[in-house]
Amino acid sequence: MNGSGSDTPSGVTGEFSPPPLRLALIGVGLIGGSVGLAARSRMPETTEIAGYDPTPGVLDEAVKLGAITRAATSVEDAAADADVIVLASPVGTLVSNARSALAAARHDAVVTDVGSTKREIVAAIDDPRFIGGHPIAGAETSGVEHARADLFEESTWFVTPTENSTGVGLERLMRFIRGLGAQPHALEAVAHDRLLADISHLPHVLANALVTQAADSLKHGEGAVVVGPSFRDATRVAGANSKIWRDIYLSNHDALVPAIDSVIGRLTEFRDAVNRRDGDEIVRLNEAAREDRKTLLEQELVGAEAVELRVIVQNEPGVLAKLTLELGKAGINIVDLALAPAVDRRSGAISLWLAGEESAERAVALIENLGFPVARA
Repeated sequence: MNGSGSDTPSGVTGEFSPPPLRLALIGVGLIGGSVGLAARSRMPETTEIAGYDPTPGVLDEAVKLGAITRAATSVEDAAADADVIVLASPVGTLVSNARSALAAARHDAVVTDVGSTKREIVAAIDDPRFIGGHPIAGAETSGVEHARADLFEESTWFVTPTENSTGVGLERLMRFIRGLGAQPHALEAVAHDRLLADISHLPHVLANALVTQAADSLKHGEGAVVVGPSFRDATRVAGANSKIWRDIYLSNHDALVPAIDSVIGRLTEFRDAVNRRDGDEIVRLNEAAREDRKTLLEQELVGAEAVELRVIVQNEPGVLAKLTLELGKAGINIVDLALAPAVDRRSGAISLWLAGEESAERAVALIENLGFPVARA
C-alpha cells in the first residue's frame, strides 16, 4: 500500500490541508493549458507549474495566460522537481516523453498522461511512478489560447493503474484529478481502449462520414443544403485536428476496426428494414435505441452523496490498484480515497468515498468477495 497517512480529503468529511504541489506540464495546448489554469484557480497549494512545449511561441503565450509559471527548456527541466507530471503532448510522442520525464523525476513523483489510448503507453512504460490517464474533456478548438480553468468540471477522468503502480502514487493522482474538478474512474488499459473506440473514436469517424455525405449533395448540384440542429450536434467533431486524430486512430486500431465493423452491421440492419418497408422493425430498432440511450445516461450519478467505506489490507504492491480496477470494472465510481498505514506499516486502511448508497452496497459485496474486510466508516 505504501500510503501517506493523509487526513480526510477536503469536501468529503472534514478539513484537509494538502501539502505544496509542484506541477509539470509536458505539452501546453488545450488540455495541458487547462490543467495548469485549473490547478492555479482551484488548488491553492500549487506553488509552481513548469511547462515545456517544443512549438514556437507556445510557452510565452502559456505564461502570459497564466497556464504555467515557468517556461522549461526541456522535458527533463520541467520534470526534475515536480510532484505531479502531466504528459499532454500528442499521442505519438507520449512514450518518449514519459521515458524522458521519468529519467529526470524524483523517486516519489507521479507521472501521468492525457492520451486518448492507453494500451501502448501502459505496455511500454514499466515504472511504478507512471499511471496512465485520460480526461473525457475537450473542445472543437485546440491550442493553449483556448485553454479554460473549468474544462474538467464534473467530467470523467480515466486512470489506468497496473499491479506495479504504487499506492501513494495512485492516491496522489486521484486527489489531483479531483482537485481539478474531475471525477477519477479506474479502468484497465485494454478495457479503456475498447470503451473509447465506441464512445469517442467511432463518433469522430461517423461525424466525418456524415459531413462528407451531406457535402456530396452540393457537389451533385442539388441546391443549398439546409443544416439543422441534429446534424450540427452529430457532426460537431468532424474534421478534428488531423495530426492528433491520425495518431489516435492508428494507436487504437485493434479496438476501432471491430467497432466500425459493428456499426456497419447495425446500419445494414436498419437499411434492410427500410428497404423492406418494415415499419414494425423500424419502430423496434428506434425504441431499442431510445432505451439504450436512457441506460447510458443513467450511468452518471450527478449529485449523489458520497459514502465512505474503510477497507483493511496488507501492505503489498498492487493492492490498491486491484481494488480500484475491480470497482471500475463494476461501474462503481470512486469519488475520493485516502491511505492510512498501520504503525508497523505491515497493513493499513484504505478509505474509499463512493457515489451513492447503491454504489456503496455493491462495493461492499465486491470487496468482501475479494477477501478484504470492509466496513462503513
